[in-house]
Amino acid sequence: MPTHDKALTLLQPWPGALQAPPFDAVETAAFEPAFDLAFPEHLREVEHITRQTEAPSFHNTIAALEASGRRLNRVASLFGALTGTVADKPLQAVEQRLSPRFASHSDAVALQPGLYERIATIHGTAAQAGLSAEEQRVAERYHIQFIRRGAQLDATAKARLTQINQRLATLYTTFTQNLLAEEETGLLLAQVADLAGLPQALIDAAATEASARGHAGNWIIANTRSAMEPFLTHADRRDLRESAWRMWTSRGDKGNAYDNKRGITEILTLRAERAQLLGYTTHADYQLADTMAKTPQAGLDLLRQMWTPALKAAEADRDAFQQLIDASGGGFRLQPWDWRYYAEKTRKARFDIDEAEINPYLQLANIQAAAFWVAGQLYGLHFEPRSDVPVYHEDVSVYTVKDRDGSTLGLFYVDPYARTGKNSGAWMNEFRAAESFQTHELPLVVNVCNFTRPPAGQPALLGLDDVITVFHEFGHALHGLLSRTAYPLLAGTNVSRDFVEFPSQISEHWATRPEVLSRFALHYQTGEAMPSALIERILRARQFNQGFTTLEFLASAWVDMDLHLSREQNIDITVFEQQSLARLGMPEEIVMRHRPTQFAHIFGSDGYSASYYAYLWSQVLDHDGFAAFEEAGDLFDPTLAQRLRSEVLERGNSRDPAESYRAFRGRDPSIEALLRNRGFTA
Repeated sequence: MPTHDKALTLLQPWPGALQAPPFDAVETAAFEPAFDLAFPEHLREVEHITRQTEAPSFHNTIAALEASGRRLNRVASLFGALTGTVADKPLQAVEQRLSPRFASHSDAVALQPGLYERIATIHGTAAQAGLSAEEQRVAERYHIQFIRRGAQLDATAKARLTQINQRLATLYTTFTQNLLAEEETGLLLAQVADLAGLPQALIDAAATEASARGHAGNWIIANTRSAMEPFLTHADRRDLRESAWRMWTSRGDKGNAYDNKRGITEILTLRAERAQLLGYTTHADYQLADTMAKTPQAGLDLLRQMWTPALKAAEADRDAFQQLIDASGGGFRLQPWDWRYYAEKTRKARFDIDEAEINPYLQLANIQAAAFWVAGQLYGLHFEPRSDVPVYHEDVSVYTVKDRDGSTLGLFYVDPYARTGKNSGAWMNEFRAAESFQTHELPLVVNVCNFTRPPAGQPALLGLDDVITVFHEFGHALHGLLSRTAYPLLAGTNVSRDFVEFPSQISEHWATRPEVLSRFALHYQTGEAMPSALIERILRARQFNQGFTTLEFLASAWVDMDLHLSREQNIDITVFEQQSLARLGMPEEIVMRHRPTQFAHIFGSDGYSASYYAYLWSQVLDHDGFAAFEEAGDLFDPTLAQRLRSEVLERGNSRDPAESYRAFRGRDPSIEALLRNRGFTA
């Protein structure tokens, strides 16, 4: 088929089961010709809205905007799915060329002459025009978004804004691709002695990784979190722990072709200029103006509120670890590459908990089934595997999601394993959002993770943190799958940054409950359920090491906010990181969870920039929200579950998120549950 015809195929309505993406018909060479057609087509649709002679109305402007760009959305959805998960060099080259074009097109829509004026007219008369509450909300959101995208600027400022956005798009792509290249390295282990202390599952996975990279007979610890953190936790060889830690924490900071420092400096400079163009003092002020927090000060206040109790807990653990080192004749001072190792030893001594004892019970397939079961208990959902839906990689599995009445809610895709060409981390994405304002479109949602691939014929075994990740991302997926808004702009996870993590993080609370583990934590060799005594020990140990976990997050959020509140020019990111952490009083034995040169949350896009605090903001909500189930004495209380579904998950952004939380909980949130659950209260 000629390239032009293949490009047209990418733009057409998706065929097959529930109109799923035709990944089996996608070729890299077809993307640019497809976008060559889709960008101008969408722009013509927008120009038609603007140039019409009819007076502005919700139908001919707001609804028309929501209906526009469908062919562009289809090809962009396919492209985004592949660049994040199977990005070979040809696809990365296409991404580099297209990134500034995406930004340019977005600005061409937002800055279309006359369009904002139509939106402003509708927004200003929405209450008198007899619009529904959801129609008023979507008009309000368009009005806010167009202002934030520069629609009120003069011609000179608009031109400069467009230049900035195009350059930022290129810088974000370069940052992400540099990080991807850095994570394709690994720690080569050539001697059996190098494996001392490692669980057999990690050894087997490292052997598989080595074979895949042409080093059969050796072992490779991949430079990904899912491999590095277990290695740092268990490896007896301190020198290898240091080598692994330095490899992991220096990603993007090696002065090589993939170094991200210069790119970060330019990103910060351009963001500061853009914020001032838009009327804000700093990028942080701009980012938080449209959130629950509203101001950087509110975000910082929450970070500070958690810092002191977390620091106290971490310092107590640090002293205990040092005593353990001294008692064993170690003769050295605790360093960052030692923390997880001695934390694991201390946890075993205090709570009789050993990851190597736990992991055999945590099979990935069973944990995914556990998440499905919890969704069934709470919301009446059922997940049926599909084999007839095209996928972009053989690792991906697909499920039809059914409601309690048997109706179909959407498709759910799962992509679990780390591999070359796949971005690190874990995330949820939508191939298509739910909508019903014209036709009824079902959501198509994917969860992407980076768990270590098991050897052939063996199940993937997870750590407790991995189990939490499965439930976290599944919470995002439910937010998308259960959306009942009519308009895509308001659907599912299209909420403020500091609310979007609430549905995902409240989902985590069911992951390690006895009601779940006793059913699904089955030993991969014997099939026996995890003993109740082991579950009890896991629960007793859940507050252990929370000082460390909290501080590594808080430091990342602090530096993020500090960077985006700064008015410095040409920031040296290495110096700034050191000075910012010094002002914070960061213990030298703990590093940021994400150092700047690998902090894709804030430098791979605008997404979480000046907004990494949002995870903590949402944790206040999720701990307070889950406390309602505990207070009810039933973790699957049907009344609470229905309120969580109808007032939060189904609502999307159809109203202010604070109203949605109050409708679920009956009051505003309190931080007390979060402090209590982390063991930070007296």
